[in-house]
Amino acid sequence: MKLNEISDKDGATHYRKRLGRGIGSGSGKTGGRGVKGQKARSGVAINGFEGGQMPLYRRLPKRGFVNIFAKKYNVVSLARIEKAIEDGKLDAASTIDSVALKAAGIVRRSKIGVRVLGDGEVSRRLTISVDGASKSAVEKIEKAGGTITLSTSVSAEA
Repeated sequence: MKLNEISDKDGATHYRKRLGRGIGSGSGKTGGRGVKGQKARSGVAINGFEGGQMPLYRRLPKRGFVNIFAKKYNVVSLARIEKAIEDGKLDAASTIDSVALKAAGIVRRSKIGVRVLGDGEVSRRLTISVDGASKSAVEKIEKAGGTITLSTSVSAEA
């Protein structure tokens, strides 16, 4: 083997296209862009442009608002907790918290915390430790002889 016989493997080097160098090159005139005008220039921004007509997003009225500071909780009903206990996924004797709910498959993605809602009935004493609960949920749990502890600081490890 000699130094002048050494070469790269096939496909290792890519030669850049010389655009706009005459029609004989195969990529002349429009330079592979296909069109002339605004789309052929750099910095094209015509998404939503309707040829000078008032765009759809400006024709439609604005309505409502989204609170960007709203806390997003995983919402769990008492009925789902009760069903998970009956199915053997949760242990009624131990404390039901966000970690136990995640292990049971009731809470899937972790949000800012877990909030219990009062739809459904509670038939046994439960000890629940969550980040939030509705008044009806608290009443039903305490009526069944259980306790519910609401954490004051919201944790992100639901």
